[in-house]
Amino acid sequence: MSVDVLQRRQQLLAGDENRMAKQHDAGKMTARERISKLFDENSFVEIGVFAGSKKDASSVVTGYGTVEDRPVYVYAQDFTVKSGAMNEECAKKIVRLMELAAKTGAPVVSLCDSNGASLEEGVAALNAYASVMKETAALSGVVPQVALVLGPCAGAASFVPEMGDIVIVSEKNGSMFVTGPQIVAAKAGKDISAVDFSAGKLAKGGAAAIIAKDEDEAIAYARKVLSYLPSNNMEDAPLFSADDLNRQLDIDAFADAHDAVVRIADFNDYVELNKDYAGNIVTAFARIGGRAVGIVANNPAVSEGKLCGGACKKAARFIRLCDCFNLPVVTLVNTIGVASADENNNAALMQEVAKLIFAYGESVSPKISVLCGDAIGAAYAAMGSKANGADVVFAWPSAFVAPMDAEAAVRVLKAQEIKDGADVNELIDAYKAENGALNACECGVCDDVIEPAATRQMIASALEMLLGKREVAYPRKHGNLPL
Repeated sequence: MSVDVLQRRQQLLAGDENRMAKQHDAGKMTARERISKLFDENSFVEIGVFAGSKKDASSVVTGYGTVEDRPVYVYAQDFTVKSGAMNEECAKKIVRLMELAAKTGAPVVSLCDSNGASLEEGVAALNAYASVMKETAALSGVVPQVALVLGPCAGAASFVPEMGDIVIVSEKNGSMFVTGPQIVAAKAGKDISAVDFSAGKLAKGGAAAIIAKDEDEAIAYARKVLSYLPSNNMEDAPLFSADDLNRQLDIDAFADAHDAVVRIADFNDYVELNKDYAGNIVTAFARIGGRAVGIVANNPAVSEGKLCGGACKKAARFIRLCDCFNLPVVTLVNTIGVASADENNNAALMQEVAKLIFAYGESVSPKISVLCGDAIGAAYAAMGSKANGADVVFAWPSAFVAPMDAEAAVRVLKAQEIKDGADVNELIDAYKAENGALNACECGVCDDVIEPAATRQMIASALEMLLGKREVAYPRKHGNLPL
């Protein structure tokens, strides 16, 4: 290799010392420092290192390596070069990387830190973003796409992470916005800063799946999330050493879904997504018997586990993600029903519940549901019911499955008896007994009544049985999700 080529390579890899110092002063790592933390030691191979002008380096670093010995592709925006601005050359590098990912069946991780499009390129920069967006959409459901927001993610740049599968935001420096704070502040006539578009706001709005305290934790989360997912849609997620399948759950009921999820998961370990959004439902990756699963659980600790619009959208998105990559879905049902609607949210609520029902019905990955408490009204049908595609349904002895709340049902159905002096509480108890777990089995909506302590064993057994599951869908391009 000629001396000129070696010198040019060393120059590009070394970067600008002053700009790198400013990046460090801002509490941020450089693009290549982040990459070295993401990949296994000495496994990263950079491609397109010479792309860019003869004067400046490219503002995006692209390449591949291994994460826990599995191939992964990465593109990392380099804020030390033109603030990570996207231009036509950057887009070509990213699209090329994604095409390689599609051909070889390996995940794509993006490390986002950019002030947006290169203004000096004008419409060409917008066209560059559009080409990346198109390739992101084409890759969706083919290989996992994980985005880490480690600095500003401005304008059109904010759309690309949201088109992927999982967005992880660093609380320290990460922010995402469609329109910059200065422009929003001018239009609103009040002070607005980047803090108003920071990790916490993004989490509460559902735009960020995971909030990490800093870059190190964000990268650690990315590595962990990838461990739950297969490399592509034609493979299964990797198997890990399993916790004791005979471990009994020390729980008979739960007031908070996290109490059940942590007990069911191998080694009491799981990764929750969208924790700060729609807390009345919990969505999490976990392992049961060493196999990766997605868990969806109503959370009675928040709004009695009612299905609101946000909860339905959150769960539907997660179920579709699991279905893309062959992850079984375990549903823990414990909800008193769908949230009340009025003239202001009636239409929106119908659409969001429809999305959840559609997601369960369209999913072909193994689906196991456990009726852990109340399963009332339309919420029962929406939450992974047998009629809507669940392969196996268990019920705890405390389960109550009915068209409406027991007291409401009694007052409607037993109105005359109440008028005649019958004890309301006794009627309610009788109604609950009539519509309990045993009745659900007798009606065929449930396969068995199990002791809560044996839940892990029963789920693991069902997962093993469903390993060879195959479904043949009707011929079509795709379903029409009620967006």
